Amino acid sequence: MKKGFKTKVFMVLLLVLGLPLVYNPAFYETIKLKTFDAMVAEKQPSNYFSILNITEEDVEQEGGYPFPRKRLAKIQNELINKGALGVGWVIAFPQPDRFNGDLAFAESLASAPSVLASFENDNGEYPLTTGTVILGEDRGGFKAKGVVQNTPLLREAAYQGIAVAPTEVDQLVRRMPLLLRTPDGWVSAYGTEVLKVLTGSDTYLIKTSEAGIQEIRVKGLPPVKTDTLGRKWISWVKTPEFSLADIKNTDLIQDRFIFIGVTAKGVMPQIATPVGLVEPHKIQAALSESILIQDSPMIPDYALLAELGVYLAVVSLAWIFVVKFGVSSGLFFFFMLNGIVAGGGYYLVQNNLLIDVTWPLIAGFIAGSVGFYLNFREQYKLRQEIKKQFEHYLDPRQVKKLQDNPELLVLGGETRYATFLFTDVRGFTAMSETLPPEQVTYIMNKALTAQQKAVQKAEGTVDKYIGDAMMAFWNAPLDQPAHETKALICAKLIMDNMKELNVELEEEGLPPVEIGIGINSGKAVIGNMGSETRFDYTAIGDAVNVAARLESGTKDLGVNLLVGEDTARFCAFDLKFVDKIQVKGKEKPLSVFSF
Repeated sequence: MKKGFKTKVFMVLLLVLGLPLVYNPAFYETIKLKTFDAMVAEKQPSNYFSILNITEEDVEQEGGYPFPRKRLAKIQNELINKGALGVGWVIAFPQPDRFNGDLAFAESLASAPSVLASFENDNGEYPLTTGTVILGEDRGGFKAKGVVQNTPLLREAAYQGIAVAPTEVDQLVRRMPLLLRTPDGWVSAYGTEVLKVLTGSDTYLIKTSEAGIQEIRVKGLPPVKTDTLGRKWISWVKTPEFSLADIKNTDLIQDRFIFIGVTAKGVMPQIATPVGLVEPHKIQAALSESILIQDSPMIPDYALLAELGVYLAVVSLAWIFVVKFGVSSGLFFFFMLNGIVAGGGYYLVQNNLLIDVTWPLIAGFIAGSVGFYLNFREQYKLRQEIKKQFEHYLDPRQVKKLQDNPELLVLGGETRYATFLFTDVRGFTAMSETLPPEQVTYIMNKALTAQQKAVQKAEGTVDKYIGDAMMAFWNAPLDQPAHETKALICAKLIMDNMKELNVELEEEGLPPVEIGIGINSGKAVIGNMGSETRFDYTAIGDAVNVAARLESGTKDLGVNLLVGEDTARFCAFDLKFVDKIQVKGKEKPLSVFSF
């Protein structure tokens, strides 16, 4: 793998995986929102609200739906008489009552704090604007589409709020605007209007910045932090509920504002939320609860900056852990990092700061996986190179040890004390002149194979074949105790194998093979020698040259084996002194030994 390739891959990953944070595509937004859904803690209700559900049983009891408005007036009066702070009807009344009960209903609405809902519609009609005080530029805000108006008589008798429930990218309701902007000014969302009525306020305070809305305040209540569109994250608290059948016996009315809506099937549309399908009046109650309890989650203005910071940290560290520290250690630190970040994200959400760590974790996993793959590929390639380079020369156990511990192999060369063995087929030139090339090749392959098997059995490394000659060595690339003895064992095995081979060749009518063997121990540079594109694992040095000279000397002394003095001194064999010989490159004669 080229130098710098991993760095380039990392930079590409960092850029590509960071794009969702900046551009916020639908899939990323969905992941983020659903993560928040899973982690947001359930809040306790304020105990200022109750929900009155008009159920299917209530509809059957009343003889059908819609109810006559005189009946609605009785329900309103009964709730007020039982101590309700006010009543909110999240039901549309666009047409006059066919039983002429509008006046009675209007009178009951006017007798106590009451809020009627106006439902969104693209008709271009808007309710009257509400009083607002703007601190800063009048900018930002969630735009109203228009509403279906209630009848004029009922509008004059009660306060009005828009029952809006905008959905997110996954079609779930999570954030709701406190106020909505119309061409004429600002109008209240239903849940916000309820709180204004309860506090007796007549205006809203809107604080803005260059980005948009920062907070909205209802007189008598703490300021409500919002996003730039004036939206607040909803806390889906379990506001107490009861039905018409329970209205006489319930204690959920006294000192509470009552939200009224229909849960009977087919009357009101259900709206998808993280907690399931919910009727409109329950959503508006949740908005009022979320404003009042002051314990709702929020997405801070610095959320994107924080998420980018977490992203850069997680992806960078994941890459460093896996790529720099190796697979096993890298994975340990990687999973530890993920645990810390996930725990931190959970802690923030539990403390109402909606800062997403899901995508940074996903991106970190992707980056770590790519780094793991590159490391694996690099290591696999190295293992294959080691196998290719040594499988024909080393014992399989030694090859596996090198594959498992490539750091034991110093690429480029190192000085080691080792033992070297050279062999040469005698009479090869004469054989080549008298025999057909096919027979010469056959004999040489047989001879070299027999030698190679001996080297492997003695745990040596076959360096190379040079025509009819072979070079082998011990104590490289791995440390080998008693390497001098192993080289002598190899020499005996070669001699034995040659005897067996000659019997086989004689049976085939082919000439026998005689070889000479030279063995010497000493220091040499051993490693990958050659150019950047073509190299071999070999040894160079004086000790290597001496071993080759000793092999040549076997012809003159009439023996099959000559062993250098250092090898003879440290091997476990009782060798016999042969003679002193003068070799090229040495001033003094060398003592040589043999079996």
